[in-house]
Parts: sequence; C-alpha cells; structure tokens
Amino acid sequence: MAEAAAPAKRMLPATTLFALPGVIVLLIAGLVGFAPWSYVAAGCGIVIFGSAALLAHHYRHVTVLRRYFEQLRSTDLSAQLVAPPEGGGLLYPGLNEAIKDTLRDRQLRRQELVKTISNHEAVLAALPDSLLLIDAQRRILRGNPAAEELFGKDLAGGDLTSVLRNPELIEATEEVLSGETGKVVEFTVPGQFERHLSCRIAKLATTASDGTAAIIALHDLTAVRRAEQMRADFVANASHELRTPLASLLGFIETLLGPAKDDGDARVRFLGVMHEQAKRMSRLIEDLLSLSRIELHEYTPPSSTANIELILESVANALEPQAREKAMSLDLDFAKVDLVSGEADELTQVFQNLTENAIKYGRAGTKVRLVTKRIEPGSGGARRLGKPGITVSVIDQGEGIAREHLPRLTERFYRVDTARSRELGGTGLGLAIVKHIVNRHRAILDVDSTIGEGSCFKVFLPLAGQETLNPPSSGSATQKPGQMTSSGDGAAA
Repeated sequence: MAEAAAPAKRMLPATTLFALPGVIVLLIAGLVGFAPWSYVAAGCGIVIFGSAALLAHHYRHVTVLRRYFEQLRSTDLSAQLVAPPEGGGLLYPGLNEAIKDTLRDRQLRRQELVKTISNHEAVLAALPDSLLLIDAQRRILRGNPAAEELFGKDLAGGDLTSVLRNPELIEATEEVLSGETGKVVEFTVPGQFERHLSCRIAKLATTASDGTAAIIALHDLTAVRRAEQMRADFVANASHELRTPLASLLGFIETLLGPAKDDGDARVRFLGVMHEQAKRMSRLIEDLLSLSRIELHEYTPPSSTANIELILESVANALEPQAREKAMSLDLDFAKVDLVSGEADELTQVFQNLTENAIKYGRAGTKVRLVTKRIEPGSGGARRLGKPGITVSVIDQGEGIAREHLPRLTERFYRVDTARSRELGGTGLGLAIVKHIVNRHRAILDVDSTIGEGSCFKVFLPLAGQETLNPPSSGSATQKPGQMTSSGDGAAA
C-alpha cells in the first residue's frame, strides 16, 4: 500500500508544475475577459488531467526501472543474470539491450575480480613462509596464516616491534620505507625454543589501496641451523665417547694377534670384554642418533594424544625381567588420569629411560614406583605448567644424588659416578634425551633426591585439548614448561 502511494505523492508536485503554465495562461485570459470563466475552468481541468495522464505513463516506467535497479543492487550477480523488465525500451529505444550489455560486462568483470582475489588469497594461505604487510608507519595491516601461527592471530593494527623486536630488522625496515628497494636480515628470536629467521623486506612500487607500503617475508632457518649444530655436536661427542672403547678393542686385538695368540683362556676373556665394548659403542651411537632426531623437532609441539597409563604398563612389562635380576619389583600406582597431549613413542622412551635408571641405581630387593596423579586446578603444579595436567613420578630407593649434581643431570655425558655408570652400561645420554622430549611436549621435569633414601623423577604433562591458563604476572616465580627444577632436601617438588 505504502509502495503504491509513494509514486502518487511524487507525481502530484510534478503534475502541478507541468500543468502550471497552461493554467496561468487560462486564468489571464479569464481576467482580461478574453474567455468566460466557465471556459477557463473547463480548460484548467483539461490541462491538469492531460498532464497527469502523460506523467502517469512516464512514472509507471520509471517505477519499473527503479525496482529493477534495486533488484540488481540486492542480487548476487555471480549466481544468475537478472533480466531487465519488459517495456523499459518505451522510455528510450534500445534501453533493454544497453542494460543487458552493461550487466553482462559487469558480471564478467566481477567474476574475474573475485577469481583473482581468490587466487591471491589461496597463494598467501599456501605459503609456508610467514608474510607480513605493513604500511608507511610500520603498522602491520595483515599477515598470512603462517605468520598468524608464528606470532598469533591478533596482528592487524599493531606496530612491527610488537611481534619482532630485533634492532637490525627494525633499522632495515625503516631504510626500506625511506626509499631502499629491499633488505635481507638474519637474526635469532630468543626464548624457550630459540628460532633462527631470515627476513626479506621489499618495498612496493606504489602504495596499495589498503595502505600496504612494504612486504616482510620471514623464512624459518631453525631446522637448518639445528641440523648444522647437531652434525657438529655429533662429531664432537661421538669422537670423544668412542675413543675409550675403540682403544680397548684395539689393545685387545693387538694382544690376541701378539702375545696371547695361542692363549685360549685369554682369548675367551678378551673376546667377552670386546663384546661388551662393542655393545657399548652400539648403544652410544643409537642414543646419539635418537637425541639428534629429537632435537631436530624439539621446537615443534606434538599434535597427537597418548594414554600415559598404558605407556607405563608397557614400560613396566618390558623392564620386568631386568628388575627381577636384582630382586626388585615395579609398583604401579595409577589415578586413572585422562589422555595427555604427546607422542606415545617419545613418552615411552622418557619413562623407559627413567625406569631403567631407577632399576640400575636402586638397591637390590627394593621397589621402583610409577605413580600418576591429577594436577588440581589452581594448584602450584597447574600454574607452573600453564594448563591442566598430570604428574608422573618414577621413584627409586637407591643411594640418592648429592645436591650439587642435580642441576647438571640432564647434560650430555654428565655422570655422577663415571666408573659406576659405565660399569652398568650407561651412555650418559639417557637423561639428555628425557630433557629434550620433555621440552618438546611443553612439560616440566623435576628431580628430587635424598642421600641414602633414593630419588624421584617427576614429569608434569599437559592434558589433551586444554586451553592455556592465564599467564602469571611478571613478578611471579612460575616456571616455563620444558624447564627442569631440582632439590636435594627430599621434599616433593
């Protein structure tokens, strides 16, 4: 109803204006006596009626076209072509065809534009390297998914220094924004998991419509640098640790080829020792390779989940024969905890190393306890871990470890008692492997020990699918996941 009344309201003043000249002429004719007033009145009615009739025909077509253009504005042109109304050509010859051609051209251009934008977005999303778009004031306008994964999703609107505070990068960016065509900077981002980045800053020839003045592309060199360091460490560690068993093997071989060539008893004894030394070298190489593989991916958190109690049961079953040889027992105390975030194979390696150490260094005839507990929300353990989780403790009844040794236990090849460790077949890498796996799982390792009573190795693990809790204030002593703490007073950590 209102829609029908709207054209009538608009037509009334138009009809008045259109008929006004004729009405004025007739009124003047009546005033000067040229025509009787009855003729004047009849003439005014005819003029007004004729004007209204002409304008009504015009307004019908205008209304049809107005509705048509409103339909064009509200319709998804990429889905279908909206046909012009019939009769539109009465206003202007060929108007329908002109509208069709314009609409068809607009539709094609829009489809091309949408396709181009979609292709550009797909390329940006597929780029493995992080990409930041900044304006002339060094503000970040947007980042691709790789950048959001590295720096967080709330990038737009912040200054470049809010995500990258390297002075060399900031200086190079300023130079590019001031007129340089491009710069390349390599730098290290400190943190719990150090990252090595190569950054290329390129200035656009003209500022984009969204204000983009320069592009910053970041290539992660962390894996390359870690591989280089691992090769260097492997050569250094292997050459150092293999020297002793190789020297023993060479000495026994020379003895068997020389003075003990015909000594059957010496040959049997020496071959036994040589076999043990060869096994030790084999274990050492396996541990070195395992440590290298773990370090390579340490900065990448695990994406799967694991049932920690099934893992502990598997470890206990595998090490049961070794425990029986020392008349020891493995005591499992589980709290029926939920799934944890982690790789089952790597977590198996952690608790196998810890349990094997507990058996090696525990006193004969004692127990080794494997205990799981939930971390209560709001507790110190939850704050230290940064999210809900559990603790897994491996407790032995051995001789204990002196306080001064605890901070260095996870160093490569560090041994509290070198002679005893080698006698028991240790490579000096077991706890280093544990530390790096714990780091990768964003977990915490605590070591607790009392001389004469034994040791407790406790691992704090995050539960699967849990959000990070509110971070502690800057003055808090809360520990970051992946770190190791230790104490020597026997109190539970």
